[in-house]
Amino acid sequence: MTRAWVLHPEIKSDRERRDPEPALAEAMALGAALPELEVVGGEVVRLPRAHPGLLFGTGKIAELKERLSEVEIDLVLIDGSVSPVQQRNLEKEWKVKLLDRTGLILEIFSDRARTREGVLQVEMAALSYQRTRLVRAWTHLERQRGGLGFVGGPGETQIEADRRAIDDQLNRLRKQLAKVVKTRELHRAARAKVPFPIVALVGYTNAGKSTLFNRMTGAEVMAEDMLFATLDPTMRAVDLSTGKRIILSDTVGFISDLPTQLVAAFRATLEEVLAADLIVHVRDIAHEETDAQARDVRSILTELGVDPEVPQIEVWNKIDLLEPADREASLTLAARTDGVLAVSALDGSGVDALASEMTALLDDVRMHEELVIAHADGRRRAWLFEQGVVTDERQGEDDTRLQVSWTARQQAAYRAL
Repeated sequence: MTRAWVLHPEIKSDRERRDPEPALAEAMALGAALPELEVVGGEVVRLPRAHPGLLFGTGKIAELKERLSEVEIDLVLIDGSVSPVQQRNLEKEWKVKLLDRTGLILEIFSDRARTREGVLQVEMAALSYQRTRLVRAWTHLERQRGGLGFVGGPGETQIEADRRAIDDQLNRLRKQLAKVVKTRELHRAARAKVPFPIVALVGYTNAGKSTLFNRMTGAEVMAEDMLFATLDPTMRAVDLSTGKRIILSDTVGFISDLPTQLVAAFRATLEEVLAADLIVHVRDIAHEETDAQARDVRSILTELGVDPEVPQIEVWNKIDLLEPADREASLTLAARTDGVLAVSALDGSGVDALASEMTALLDDVRMHEELVIAHADGRRRAWLFEQGVVTDERQGEDDTRLQVSWTARQQAAYRAL
């Protein structure tokens, strides 16, 4: 078991952004999410500024070195971004391994990935991260190899060879991922022919999405009180208590300060959110940082390019964990706020009301319209029949007249063809 210590650097310029104590608690929970790590402790380190070479000042480095030695730490987790040079220098100073927030999240994702696509995405993100940190390696990277120097100068250095090897591996992974993504697109196209709307569950990690998914579908998706229990997306067709049939999608949990390369690498995993007809934002209302977590989720949804016109429901989950007075206040506030429902995915309270709200938003008022389609435009005609919206068809000499009964959502999709 590797003994780890968590450091949360609080830079003076960032102090208005987030309370450091909950941020430290989240970082320690991230460390504890890896089975081979024992998080012994952690602390907030207040800094006037980040030092370019060592992150911390020399006095603080000496103080931390003594503390790490006393508690026999093997790994230091820095809750923030650490440059390759800072990482190398701190490892030399403290004689321990060091991992920053991006590296830690990559380790967790690697531990959680189950599907072929998830594994490939993790490996690509890890290689991209590793490529920037070849400076960590020691003097062997400065040696030159290959070539006699007669033609074209000296041979390539080891660091160049390592980068080239990583680039070659990234290219191979991209090709493999492209095949997997193509298969997923075929599955998505097949689902598009089924006239069932897609509902995506999104939310901060450990907000209870998988528990709610299991409650509504009767499935047995892994639902644990841990960060990133779910990584790969899971989809199930489900009949709501109202009789409405939907496809429900459980997605990877979001987290604050998600590294940009991870947002890009996991975009394919979150594509179900982009294709959703309804987004259900699940919040852990009992968490002390629930408002900050909700802001992070909304920010990531915007980064992903989610259409603001897609309807959303905000679900205040885990009301069973609140004190009676706080629970009553949350229920009252949710009842007064449009688009907000208070539920407990664990005991099922409020889930029927959520099903009714989903049905109301997905059962749009249908409009009747006549469409004129040229005979050559068979693609549009086929799409209309796949959607099951055609009520009458009349063939003319030059075109076809179709009577359709459809929702505004289907009308918009048709216009976009």
